[in-house]
Amino acid sequence: MRLLTWLALFMGGCVSIHRVEKPLPVISSVHSTDFSQAMGSMLGATFLPGNRITTLSDGDEIFPSMLEAIRRARKTITFETFIFHHDAISRQFVDALAERARAGVEVKMIADGIGAIDAGSFFSDLRAAGVQLEIYRPIWSKDLLWVTYRTHRKLLVVDGRIGFIGGVGIGDSWRGHAKSDAEWRELHYRIEGPVVAQLQAAFHANWFSTHREVILGPGYFPALPAAGTVRAGAFFSAPYRGRYLVDLMYHMAIAGARKSILIENPYFVPDTALTDALCAAAKRGVKVQVIMAGRHIDFSLVHIASRQRWPRLKAAGVELYEFEGTLLHSKLLVADGYFVSVGSANFDPRSLAINDEANLNVLDEPFAREQTRIFHEDLARSKPAKVRATSVSELPMQWLQEAFDPQL
Repeated sequence: MRLLTWLALFMGGCVSIHRVEKPLPVISSVHSTDFSQAMGSMLGATFLPGNRITTLSDGDEIFPSMLEAIRRARKTITFETFIFHHDAISRQFVDALAERARAGVEVKMIADGIGAIDAGSFFSDLRAAGVQLEIYRPIWSKDLLWVTYRTHRKLLVVDGRIGFIGGVGIGDSWRGHAKSDAEWRELHYRIEGPVVAQLQAAFHANWFSTHREVILGPGYFPALPAAGTVRAGAFFSAPYRGRYLVDLMYHMAIAGARKSILIENPYFVPDTALTDALCAAAKRGVKVQVIMAGRHIDFSLVHIASRQRWPRLKAAGVELYEFEGTLLHSKLLVADGYFVSVGSANFDPRSLAINDEANLNVLDEPFAREQTRIFHEDLARSKPAKVRATSVSELPMQWLQEAFDPQL
């Protein structure tokens, strides 16, 4: 699996990609109506009022909440994931999904052809129970360029009424409370309210792509009354189909910030334009703080690539930190204590221009305060990044070691 993953990463560099090529000029503040109108319209994710969002930290909060929602399903379940391993927690998901399918619930699932390559007999069990399962771009495709385009989305919608989004994969690495190096640090979110329909639409985009079926009806898109007070909009990025929206979202959030930008993301490898944008924000007085994965990282090539950006960022005043103790896998951005983006998108070339991603954007001060508190709690578990130029000669040995080591 590791070799296939590296192959996909390598081929990503051979694909024509289209990103924002230079920083945006400063735009209306994230607090303004102009910003919400532009962000919602440009991303195709109008901010809808009346939502409730519950933050779930680490696997021992995330998995029980997802499994409970699945077990309570009455009509439909739609589920899209990148990682689905052949291990104990995945077994629990298989059992829960299979039981609901046998009970007459319509269960539709998309699993990535690389991220779920080791699921093995679990998929046979799901299909035998009546789950409609699609493998997203299997590795045996005749079109070799497809190997680089993956679905990295993490979406679960139950009865069209309860949604989940965030960074969690279905695997034992996420279990626990991030108290040891074997328990990854993660954030995931449970959502109720009108924005759940936008999460469903994100799932539908890839369901139609793989299964050629339009999903409609009240089981998938019921009327959704207000469940809370949060304004939110969900968008999905699909570069293979020309939707380069993660890149645009990051640029707009940076250009709309006036006081602070908090970024928590494991794979922090901004391209030249985003590096320039973050530097420009810091130079105009915005406090920019970034927490990324430290020595506990599953792809050290990413860490090496990240370090090439550090001298310029730190010279401009950007504060860079490395998380300690375990692998940081959460994806979080907070601008000016008001705009928040969470979901599957990393801050690296694959999420910017290659992977299919899905994020939830939020305009809400109480929610932003909660995410800011979480950021600072993780900051307390981090250390300042030390700028050190990395020689390109370091790459081959680490690349080969990770590519062929089945334990990594």
